[in-house]
Amino acid sequence: MQSDAAVQQKLARYETFVNDTLRRDLKDALDARDVLYDQISEYLKLAKDIEVIKDNGLTEMKTQVDLGSNFYVQAKIPDTKHIFVNVGFGFHAELTLDEALAFITKKEAHLQKRAEKYTEKASQIRAHIKLVLEAMAEIMKLDTTPPPRNLNL
Repeated sequence: MQSDAAVQQKLARYETFVNDTLRRDLKDALDARDVLYDQISEYLKLAKDIEVIKDNGLTEMKTQVDLGSNFYVQAKIPDTKHIFVNVGFGFHAELTLDEALAFITKKEAHLQKRAEKYTEKASQIRAHIKLVLEAMAEIMKLDTTPPPRNLNL
């Protein structure tokens, strides 16, 4: 049998591993997935706006643009034939509406696959947390079980 201090030390190491490593990794994976979901949402919003422009045959329009921190200004778009789309890494490409829709479809699928990978990673981390917690519970159960008696008569 292990000494009570050794068992407590082992439990403390497991608890530290769960709290300092696994839970942090889980939060990081979920945060990264949320960032991707935000990007997907922005692209889908843009696709909806493009569809409105195309369906209504708008050649120019007025809109509000978010400059950041929910600070909006009015903007006039004199020509809606082309738009600038963020293609990643800080680059924007001037695309026709149809090109933009095609790009958005591909980009959304790509981001969705990446988000699914983070969801899988989060599931694996949750499983590891559960496994470690179950191991800790088993160790505590074993530690409280009285030693077997010698039944020599």
